[in-house]
Amino acid sequence: MCPLGRTRPGRAGCGATGPYGPRAERSPAIAAAAHGPQSLDRALDLLDAVADAPGPVAARDLAARLGCSLSTVYTLLGPLTARGHLARTRGGYVLGPRIPALHRAYRRREPAEPDVRDLLLWVARAAGTPAYYSTHRDGRIAVVESTGPAAADGDPFEAGTEPHAHATAHGKVLLAALSRPARRRYLAEHGLPRFTEHTITDPDRLEAELGLVRRLGLAVSVGEYDPDWMCLAVPLPPAGDGPARALSVSLPTAHRAARGRIGDVLTRAARQFG
Repeated sequence: MCPLGRTRPGRAGCGATGPYGPRAERSPAIAAAAHGPQSLDRALDLLDAVADAPGPVAARDLAARLGCSLSTVYTLLGPLTARGHLARTRGGYVLGPRIPALHRAYRRREPAEPDVRDLLLWVARAAGTPAYYSTHRDGRIAVVESTGPAAADGDPFEAGTEPHAHATAHGKVLLAALSRPARRRYLAEHGLPRFTEHTITDPDRLEAELGLVRRLGLAVSVGEYDPDWMCLAVPLPPAGDGPARALSVSLPTAHRAARGRIGDVLTRAARQFG
């Protein structure tokens, strides 16, 4: 078994205070009954905790991580394991066989065009880094496609909803593309939680940063979400009435000297794609 890793942004665990304000106190009786939105939220906290861990996780570690009793955790683990979302191994709990099917369903819902996949592969080869394609659609920012392996250790970005857009380069590109009212609505819902000492948490400072992104056509985030990683992103031209789109890469902050070269790769790729 292994210790749990980084807290997933926006998930505060059982009976904790989240980054956007205090959560209501959750009674163990609610989880025991396995009904209601609070119990569902707690089950999703547990699923996220297993997904974020670098290896199998024991039930007692999940209880400590989420601030729940061990009996509550076992109550939640039962249906998640029975439905295949989790699996029990000798070392602890891991993601189960149902997860790949959910990922395939998500990919059908948010497909990346074949030319986008070709673009990502070209950027990954030219930059020597993982490349990502992100969109803003229906009030949601998401990483849709990545050249990185599905379970790459240390890769800070995975396909799925992006809950920390203000702290990533691709998130900044997509936020900068929104109208100010739409941006305010998005930030009112998601907040500006701090992940590292470099995270921008002041709305006025973020607005100034996004203005710079619009002027330069390039966004940079150095250690704002994870102190060990930086990312760069450029906007892609929208496809007709399609969603706002961003092309990005990630690399260790120790390699920040390559930022200029990689920025040129992204800018050239976006220009050719358009």
